[in-house]
Amino acid sequence: MNPTYDFSGQVAFVTGAASGMGLAAARGFAASGAAVVLADRDPDAVHAAAEQITASGGRAIGVVCDVTDEEQVAAAVQRAVTEYGRLDMAFNNAGIQVPPTDAAEETAANFDGVNAVNLRGVWAAMKHELRQMREQGSGAIVNCSSLGGLVGLPERAAYHASKHGVIGLTRSAAVEYASRGIRINAVCPGVIDTPMVADMVENQAEAMAEIIKEQPIGRLGAAEEVAAAVLWLCSPGASFVIGTALPVDGGFTVH
Repeated sequence: MNPTYDFSGQVAFVTGAASGMGLAAARGFAASGAAVVLADRDPDAVHAAAEQITASGGRAIGVVCDVTDEEQVAAAVQRAVTEYGRLDMAFNNAGIQVPPTDAAEETAANFDGVNAVNLRGVWAAMKHELRQMREQGSGAIVNCSSLGGLVGLPERAAYHASKHGVIGLTRSAAVEYASRGIRINAVCPGVIDTPMVADMVENQAEAMAEIIKEQPIGRLGAAEEVAAAVLWLCSPGASFVIGTALPVDGGFTVH
């Protein structure tokens, strides 16, 4: 049984919230009493996800947001503040994968594309969340890195560069804002059962089978298991946790 939290009166903002880990976290925040703003670039999916939460008794709105566009990110964060009056928690989750590629053959388009979402998107979201949180003097931010932010794997250089970058961004900002009442951490999911991973399993079956075998727990992770770590990092239970990169990977990075 997961711990329960009381986030009543608080507001959470989640990117990449229409599916997978983002949606699981949004549902978790809402079930714990928070008002949630779900941001995603898929209009139909993000509005449907928000409606599902409200139909279950939660408070939520969906906002269309492409995290590669800083103006859209700023507007989405502002919408959260305008709608609910404050911003207490954020999970900067939006991310993409690119096909495995020999490092000598990687295209600039692949490198720029994956970094625009996975790193620059996290940077933009965190930047605008911090502007609100520093006015309040409180807040908790969780950035989504990956086991790829902690290790290296063949043919994953561009993706891993983006996820290593998230950890550096997280640690630096965490040190800067810890004394201002704002805690910033990262989660590093392993191979999690999400739509993105399902696509990888289908189209990169051999490589993915090898990666999954490296998870000592012997199975895919569930999106809800990552969401549980995110909620804990945003809760008072993690009040002394600053700048960590928490593996949620079934043991992949242990060996």
